Amino acid sequence: MRSIRSLLAATGVAAALALTATACGPEEDNAADKPAAAESAGGENSGGSLSDELAEQLKKHGVDPDKWRNGEWKNWDKDKWLREAKDFVNPVIEGLWKPERMKSAKDPAKTMAAGDVSGGQGVSDPEPAPVTAVREKTPYHNYAAPVGKVFFDSPEGSMVCSGTVVKDPENPGKSNMVWTAGHCVHAGSKGGWYRNIVFVPAYNDEGKSAAALKNAQPQEVAPYGAYWADWATTSGEWITDGGPTGGEGAPYDYAVLHVKPERGTKSLEETVGNALAVDFDAPEISRISGMGAWGYPAAPPYDGLIMHKCVDRPGRLSISPSTPAMYRIGCTMTGGSSGGGWFVQGRDGKSVLVSNTSIGPVTSGWLAGPHLGAGAEEVFTTMTDKFAGR
Repeated sequence: MRSIRSLLAATGVAAALALTATACGPEEDNAADKPAAAESAGGENSGGSLSDELAEQLKKHGVDPDKWRNGEWKNWDKDKWLREAKDFVNPVIEGLWKPERMKSAKDPAKTMAAGDVSGGQGVSDPEPAPVTAVREKTPYHNYAAPVGKVFFDSPEGSMVCSGTVVKDPENPGKSNMVWTAGHCVHAGSKGGWYRNIVFVPAYNDEGKSAAALKNAQPQEVAPYGAYWADWATTSGEWITDGGPTGGEGAPYDYAVLHVKPERGTKSLEETVGNALAVDFDAPEISRISGMGAWGYPAAPPYDGLIMHKCVDRPGRLSISPSTPAMYRIGCTMTGGSSGGGWFVQGRDGKSVLVSNTSIGPVTSGWLAGPHLGAGAEEVFTTMTDKFAGR
């Protein structure tokens, strides 16, 4: 097995991802960004009322806005579960994601099964040798500032994925965009949009153990607070074909969130101090010497509290002859790392995002992620256009 240390040194991925220009730590940053009238995602205010636009969206689908905030969101009946791309709603329920609720969220384990990949073995490369995931250095905001956790509610309960802050070309230096997996925001062919979706950058920034976090203050678990998704986009292929084991939607298993802080007004990129560009024209797999995956694995033997990373030379994995080949690397990360970004060294020497964790086998020896091409770029552009100048 190749040494992960030598791969890290060869690719420069880890060094490029490191944040070295942070003006202040999370505690100082949050303290300086607490206006008297805190703003929330979706146009809500600190009084807890829904904006007229959100209220009308809910009413249009037969949902009482007041009942929603008081627990109606737990109603997953088919006629109440919004499914179509245009129907995403995610009203802020302030204070919902307390530290204990975050720690109890489960990994979306069903999506981490490899499924049947026999249909595409003709263009799949040999299964890679496992690469042992290594812990990221702490504090995370100094070494992997764009990486965080995505929390959401599903019919099975509270769930968790990983995500990455990415640059917004329409709002340079002030991005509120997060890249993650489609299965972290939408259930695919048998369901609809998940609810109460938030992004927490630099979760558990100091990498503390469960015992050390037993009576943790909120800023220890979520140093920059929670950023609620006020819009989400994923591929039509994931909505149509995505399934519990990825299915034929897996090669299109990507999503973009636009977020706003539960409290405060500063953009996500300004708050964490960094964001990564997305490369929709990455080199051929054979020309990539090393690719790194970052995330918070939550399924055993991990507990979801510690950020990890793997770096390996990617190969190809084909789910079906009719769908594009995916990237595949050796990696022991498990569920919970889903949605975490995959990075390579870009043409300018800086890390760029080229994929995200989608599927992996129950044995946790490798991970696969979609190749981001024209379809992914269209999903991203739809989002950036929607929030241009906002």
